[in-house]
Amino acid sequence: MDIILQALLLGIVEGLTEFLPVSSTGHLILIGDLLGFQGPPGKAFEIVIQLGAIGAVCVVYWQRLWGAAVGIGRDPAATAFVRNILVGFLPAMAIGVVAYKHIRALLDSPVVVAVALVVGGVLILVLERINKHPRHHAVEDFPLPLALKIGFFQCIAMIPGVSRSGATIMGAMLVGVDRKAAAEFSFFLAIPTMLGATVYSIYKNRADLTFDNAGLIALGFVAAFLTALVVVKGAIAFISRHGFAPFAWYRIGFGTIMLVLLLK
Repeated sequence: MDIILQALLLGIVEGLTEFLPVSSTGHLILIGDLLGFQGPPGKAFEIVIQLGAIGAVCVVYWQRLWGAAVGIGRDPAATAFVRNILVGFLPAMAIGVVAYKHIRALLDSPVVVAVALVVGGVLILVLERINKHPRHHAVEDFPLPLALKIGFFQCIAMIPGVSRSGATIMGAMLVGVDRKAAAEFSFFLAIPTMLGATVYSIYKNRADLTFDNAGLIALGFVAAFLTALVVVKGAIAFISRHGFAPFAWYRIGFGTIMLVLLLK
């Protein structure tokens, strides 16, 4: 398959999976491995196109985000919203910088990804049964320690295949957050987290990025953005109605198939 088509396909995969608990990075690694994708070095392509998906969140929730931005210091709810997002981001920022090289090494292991998909799917099924009486229903109402705890759960996703959104959502539900608020907090927390990861990745791989590589990244970025627009708009409604079990079974099935293919 032509490398341009591969970049387009991977961008679509990113947009489809970034905000669902199925691991966008895991899908990019496994599908990229199957396609033999030879894009920009240092995994820069996989990381930077995630910013396209993050842009979709900013568009869909622009009124809420703008209201929070202009209300800081004047509106207690807006101030609490921004505070909780920033506090939730701190663990990923600190641990990500320290563990960067180790994380990059793990990203080169499709088998690790496939195993994490299966294990994560099983854990989601278990946690869905535990979360029966949530106590927190809005991001603005999260106590500060709660936001920090969820931020640490997000760090589990540094293991490829775990899923950033999955770790954040399931962690939030484990500490008493309802499905809708957990999913929304995962969306909002993705903005500083992925922006930071993108800037750091570009800095680390700046010597290897060329004009040709930039074209592939831009294509994947746009594809991820447009696809994620559709996913974000429908994700909350789907999750509120069906929960996370469908994603868990998908993870188990997809991870098992990939393990069979990889270990043959």
